[in-house]
Amino acid sequence: MPAPIWFAPWKPGPAGSADAGHGPGNPAGAADAGGAAVVSVTGFAPYRPWTSVGVNVSGVALRRAWGEVEGAIGLWLWSVPGLLRPRSGSVSVWRDEEGLRGFVARHDHVRIMRAYRDRGALRSTTWHTERFDRDATQEAARRIIEEWSRERPTA
Repeated sequence: MPAPIWFAPWKPGPAGSADAGHGPGNPAGAADAGGAAVVSVTGFAPYRPWTSVGVNVSGVALRRAWGEVEGAIGLWLWSVPGLLRPRSGSVSVWRDEEGLRGFVARHDHVRIMRAYRDRGALRSTTWHTERFDRDATQEAARRIIEEWSRERPTA
């Protein structure tokens, strides 16, 4: 039986308001009937379980500034708890690839990636969708994370 995947609540970005249909008027859990988007799923599997604490704290810090990230539609942080094999990452949704590239190059993101690059295995995948749907995107991300969670990290 696979470990449960915990998703933090959806955090809208500046590009995730009226144009994508998921602003304050859209109740939590409602499907979005938005336009085109780029979805990025990342996952980190630490070589040592205690590394996950710092990674998760860093992810939460980045999430706090999410409302200022140019081109961001929204974000979920995710975690697969476990004493020996914890995993965590994000599902980020972007207006276009330029927004995603801009975030990846941000100083705070680069600093975190450099700090942890040798402490675990990083996985990522990206896809384009013509019609962003929040529920369908989270379900697709869940399937990817479940597949990654079955794999053992190599040190």
